[in-house]
Amino acid sequence: MKKIITFATLLLVAVSVYAETKLKVGASPEPHAELLNLVKDDLAAEGIALEVIEFQDYVIPNEAVESGEIDANYFQHLPYLNSFNDERGYHLVNAGGIHVEPFAVYSSKIKDLKDLKKKAKIAIPNDPTNEGRALLLLQDAGLITLKEDAGLQATPQDIADNPLKIKFKEIEAASLPRVLKDFDAAVINGNYAIQAGLSALKDGLFVEGSSSPYVNVIAVKAGNENNDAIKALVKALQSDKVKEYIAKKYPNGDVVTVF
Repeated sequence: MKKIITFATLLLVAVSVYAETKLKVGASPEPHAELLNLVKDDLAAEGIALEVIEFQDYVIPNEAVESGEIDANYFQHLPYLNSFNDERGYHLVNAGGIHVEPFAVYSSKIKDLKDLKKKAKIAIPNDPTNEGRALLLLQDAGLITLKEDAGLQATPQDIADNPLKIKFKEIEAASLPRVLKDFDAAVINGNYAIQAGLSALKDGLFVEGSSSPYVNVIAVKAGNENNDAIKALVKALQSDKVKEYIAKKYPNGDVVTVF
């Protein structure tokens, strides 16, 4: 009898392990990977083993989802995802929006944008959508005027009026905090600003408004957005637990939930 019970127990364990769903998600370290790790145990309770893989750039995690190396990623906003699809012919879709990280203009040399001098040097992200986002922010700040048809993917060539003759340098987004001291100002992505210890509302000279269309999403390959594990992931991230955590961790509005 003992042998039968032991065998049955082993069989149940084997079935349990086999039934566990593994979910690989790529993410920027903060706040994305941080939030994913926050809900790991909640997903484990549903039989989903979440593996969080950190990336420091904006290209490889999309390549990894498209190739099937990972199941999803969490680092990018919707305009960037759409632009990436257009450029690469990829098939990535939004499985759910989670938060916004306000863009801001930072400087280690001036305390107010009014102090910018002629021919000031400003660093901006070099990827299409974040570059356009930075230029739109500088337009809102009154530093430049873009052509009417510039849109979300504006480049310095779309500047119609530049009274201070500002010189723009396009730099990889992740490197912007490190080169801030070399410029009069820089427009820095929220996640990289947070990693560098910068707060949009405390340190930013001009901050993006709350109506931003740049919502950070869970991205998956088309057809996988209805996968049960992906739905469970989105639900876990769009929870009161996450909302309360973000409100406590980022009281200055450096990360704002959209659910």
